[in-house]
Amino acid sequence: MANTFGYESTADEVLEGVDLSGKRVLVTGVSAGLGVETARSIVAHGGTVVGTARDLAKARNALAQAGNPSVELVEADLASLASVRKAAGELLARAKPFDVIIANAGVMACPQGKTQDGFETQFGTNHLGHFVFINRLVPLLKSGARVVTLSSAGHQISDVDLEDPNFEKTPYQAFTAYGRSKTANILYAVALDDKLKGRGIRATSIHPGGIQTELSRHLTTELIDQLRARISAAATKGGRPFSYKTVPQGSATSVWSGFVGAADAVGGHYCEDCHVCAVNDDATSRVGVRSYALNLAHANDLWRKSEEMVGERFPL
Repeated sequence: MANTFGYESTADEVLEGVDLSGKRVLVTGVSAGLGVETARSIVAHGGTVVGTARDLAKARNALAQAGNPSVELVEADLASLASVRKAAGELLARAKPFDVIIANAGVMACPQGKTQDGFETQFGTNHLGHFVFINRLVPLLKSGARVVTLSSAGHQISDVDLEDPNFEKTPYQAFTAYGRSKTANILYAVALDDKLKGRGIRATSIHPGGIQTELSRHLTTELIDQLRARISAAATKGGRPFSYKTVPQGSATSVWSGFVGAADAVGGHYCEDCHVCAVNDDATSRVGVRSYALNLAHANDLWRKSEEMVGERFPL
C-alpha cells in the first residue's frame, strides 16, 4: 500500500525508498531555504541536480552548510530576462535532458519596484522570469518529465490583472502583487500542462506551506500580523490553525509532486501537503485552490499576455 503523506511530512520521508539514480533535475533558487533543501534531498536519493542562483557565492555557502550536496550551479537572475536567456542558452548548449524542473525561486511582499526589464518586481521575477526560462528549456524535457512551479495559498489574495500587470493604473499593495504573481504561477502550470501532456510531459503547481525563510525578509511586523490573522480566521472554515512548517517539511510537496504523486493526478492541478487540492471559492477560506487559478482559457490569456510582455513567442 502506498504511503500517505501530509502536512508534517518531510522531503526525505516522501523520497524514502525512491531511487532517483539517473534522474536529472533543475531547481531554481538554490542559495537559501527550500531550494537548498530540495536539492539536498534529491541528491541524497541518487538524483543529479542543476541549481540556479543569482549569487553563486551565496549558493555555494548555503549548499556547504547543507552538507555539500553535489549540485552543478548556473547563474540566473529571474529579475533580468537577459540573465535568464543567457542561463537557458548555457543549458541548451550542454544538451543534457531533464526529468524534472522545480521552479522554486521567488520573492514575496517586497516594496514596489521594477525588474531590469521594467516589470513589477513580483510578477516579473516569480512569473515572467520562470516563463521565459522554462519555456526555452522545453526541448530538454524528456518524455515523462514534470515541471513543478511553487505557488502559494497567497494566490487566494488576488487573481492576475491582465489589464494592469505592472500596477500602472492601480495603487500598489505588496500582498496583492504577491497574490497576482502566485496565481500566475498556477495558471502557467495549467497552460504548460495542456500544451505538453500530449508529449508525456506534465506540469503542476504547489503551495509549500508557511516557512520562515529568506522569502519573508520584506515582511514588516504589521504585514506578518495581517497574514497570521487571515490564516487563523480561515481555520474556522476548515483550515488548520496557523503554524510554520520546517524547511524539510516545506520541501516535501515539491518532491512529492515531482517524483511520487501520479502524473495524471498532479498534472494541471495545484497541490498542498502532498495531495491535490480541491477547488474552493469561499473567499473567507484558506483551504483549496480558487477556480480562477485553474481556468484553462484564463491561463491561455495569461500566456499570450506574457509573450507580449517579454517580446517572445513560445508556440510549444
